[in-house]
Amino acid sequence: MSSNNAFDPALVRGLKALVETTFPKRCRCCGRNFADVADYVAQTHAMPNGSQGLKQSLGDDGEVVVDLFRNCPCGSTLMDSFSDRRDSTAKGEARRQRFNELITYLESCGLATVVARHELLEVMHGRPSDILTKFRPPASGKTTNV
Repeated sequence: MSSNNAFDPALVRGLKALVETTFPKRCRCCGRNFADVADYVAQTHAMPNGSQGLKQSLGDDGEVVVDLFRNCPCGSTLMDSFSDRRDSTAKGEARRQRFNELITYLESCGLATVVARHELLEVMHGRPSDILTKFRPPASGKTTNV
């Protein structure tokens, strides 16, 4: 990897596109926006009954879904669903395609597949990735259209 101080523009474009397929979320009552999962949890409050606000259920296709209930500062109860199976919608397919493009790009830059996958998942779940934060474009300056 290069010692260039600039972020890899292809990686940044790809990460932005990946996040855009899942967030932002918006409270329908007050219009507050939540940029990502971390922002969603940080700006909202736990359920008043002391529960974690997690509920497991079955989705339309019989897949296991975990719903996270939180209260918006306006008092509205919000829910975000997290599925442990593939999202079969067009949005889910676009997210998988973007994810695979980013994996391929990171591999072409010398990052091991398992590391690339782990770091992308960290970012998707609203956690920081030291590796991707410090990632630089290849020394050749060649970027792909991710």
